[in-house]
Amino acid sequence: MAFELPTDLTPELVPLAWLIGTWEGMGRLGEGEAEDEYFWQRVTFRDIGGPYLEYRSESWLTDAEGNKLRVLTAETGFWSLDREQLEADAGPGMIPGDVFPVLRSADDVQKLHTKDGFKIQAHIVQPGGISELYYGLIDGPRVQLATEGLLRSKNAKQYASSTRIYGLVNGELFWRWDVSQGNLELKAHASAALQRVAANEATK
Repeated sequence: MAFELPTDLTPELVPLAWLIGTWEGMGRLGEGEAEDEYFWQRVTFRDIGGPYLEYRSESWLTDAEGNKLRVLTAETGFWSLDREQLEADAGPGMIPGDVFPVLRSADDVQKLHTKDGFKIQAHIVQPGGISELYYGLIDGPRVQLATEGLLRSKNAKQYASSTRIYGLVNGELFWRWDVSQGNLELKAHASAALQRVAANEATK
């Protein structure tokens, strides 16, 4: 599906703009070996008018033909550039920010660019009492994230750290997720290739 950059984005969302929309497709758990299970996934990155993208992911276990068997998991969260929060920013909670965005132009945003890309953060909440804070980089159509902090409820399963990578290749969103469940070794957790099926569903 052809994608046109929205013309009314908050300036600091421009580096993240290629993610906006709803993506669907198939993936594999683990390394994707013959015995590893299949899943189907829908991922949405949505601009709702703030200096962040709302993120939601829903996944179902499937058979090899893509027939859904049962719900696998869901995630929700927010992605944004990683920068100091100023008095003009909204929050915490429902404290309103200034009418005008803190970064008002492409030049303002470009000042945050490093030699490796823009620094970003992603806050992702999983079922089962796990909340992740990722820091990373977005460099054109590539994202690299690694957990900076984890919050687990007292009854949550072991989960120590993770990394996620995303890339736009020939119009498809490829991603991989590696996880450590209690030691220093990260192991392949899941990966998928998704196609954009809808543009932004903004509520502005």
